[in-house]
Amino acid sequence: MNPFSAKLVMRRCLALSLLVVVPRCSPAPTETRSAVENPGQQALNALLPVQDVPVAPLLQALLDTAAAGSARAADARLGLQAGPDVRALYDSTDAPIWTTASGLSADATAAWQQLSRAAELGLPADYVPAALAALRDSLALPAGPSLLSQQRARLDLQLSDAVLRLMRDLHRGRLRPQAEPARAKTGAQWRPAAALRAALGRGAVPAAMLAGQPATREYRQLQAALARWLARPVPPDSAAAHRARYQQAALNLERWRWEAWAPTPAYLLVNLPAYELLVVAHDSVRRRHRVIIGKPETPTPTLSSAVRYLTLAPDWHVPRSIATKEMLPRLREDPGYLALNNLALYDQQGHLLDPFAVNWRTVTAQRFPYTIRQSAGCDNALGNVVFRFANPYAVYLHDTPIRQFFAAPARAFSHGCVRLAEPLALAADLLRREGRPVRLPNEAECARQPAPRDVRLTRPMPIYIRYATCTAENGQLRFFADVYGRDERVRRALFGPDESQAPR
Repeated sequence: MNPFSAKLVMRRCLALSLLVVVPRCSPAPTETRSAVENPGQQALNALLPVQDVPVAPLLQALLDTAAAGSARAADARLGLQAGPDVRALYDSTDAPIWTTASGLSADATAAWQQLSRAAELGLPADYVPAALAALRDSLALPAGPSLLSQQRARLDLQLSDAVLRLMRDLHRGRLRPQAEPARAKTGAQWRPAAALRAALGRGAVPAAMLAGQPATREYRQLQAALARWLARPVPPDSAAAHRARYQQAALNLERWRWEAWAPTPAYLLVNLPAYELLVVAHDSVRRRHRVIIGKPETPTPTLSSAVRYLTLAPDWHVPRSIATKEMLPRLREDPGYLALNNLALYDQQGHLLDPFAVNWRTVTAQRFPYTIRQSAGCDNALGNVVFRFANPYAVYLHDTPIRQFFAAPARAFSHGCVRLAEPLALAADLLRREGRPVRLPNEAECARQPAPRDVRLTRPMPIYIRYATCTAENGQLRFFADVYGRDERVRRALFGPDESQAPR
């Protein structure tokens, strides 16, 4: 038999023996660790000298996917949730990573402490399960060299799995472990095993464990505020409310892991539950604007885009859904409805039509060969200015003539577009950013302007519309109503219906 074949046979024998031997962390009073009563242990002792049982071959045997039949079977056998990353971590070493002959290494202790602080990151506190803690404790119990090496091998793999799982969950999200987050689509793929390997022996393991998190201002501030909030004492009569608030903050950190963007020096952020648009530059909020968002039955979508131009004194091309669902019933009653609202009717070729010449009783939502347009003016639904950005939902950011609604605390009134308070001030800010000499008309001039005018930006401004029911400001958590009812599904997926995994 050649040396390679002998090594392969040895590895598979070890794998088989390790499958037979599932060491307990502490023996029952009536049990014994005698190899005579354990055939698997006897086989392992026959393969390796009792006085010196190296851990590396045991690790190799446990990770041998050929012996298990497949990588998935090997992961299931060992209970690994981050199996591919675990195997990538050990590809470059034959030695245990976290344990020594005297117990846990300094890197292992640091990793364990970080795993124990998962709640501060908005994650369930289950990265150190009882079985893993029992394996750690078993290293301090009397045991023969063979059993101790087996315990070290299993502890090494299980701790690696816990660390890499936390790293993966922080990067991609706990609930979407296989999906690359939005911010990663334009950059190099993040490899947690390589990042962890580079940190070993340098006192940098905790930093490496956290390095894959989103770098956006919104995520960082919320995570830091949550950690401070958890450090405060909780009154005994407030435990349930505290748990609910914690989970609300945590599920929003999970959302940011899915939907955070790559770092950019300036952007517009619309947070729908806050009814607010922020102009952010270099990590600071430069402007705030109140917004009106879509009603729950016509919600504003979340999206990422860039404002490329704005239109002054815009026409409003009525969306087909509004024309057929809301205007058609009124036209059947009174075709003069259009003229009363400064609206005009056109055929599919763009020819102006007389609404009184149409038999509206025969027109249906399915057979509606018309478009309706509203010209610029003080009663135009889009107001004086529209901010245009590409998106598949045909939504945009715009002014409105109905401004009294901005005084309402809850402002979900639109058909899906975002209505903006003080829009001309935002337009001026975007042009100042470019050093543009364009003079913007005031509201009266916009109302008198007979035709729309586009003003293109030389530097498109990124815009992000997001759904966050908890944010942070000045180090404090801010909570908002779940206007679209989206929190509970995420909360249950993270913490379960019994809320048993929230921190006490």
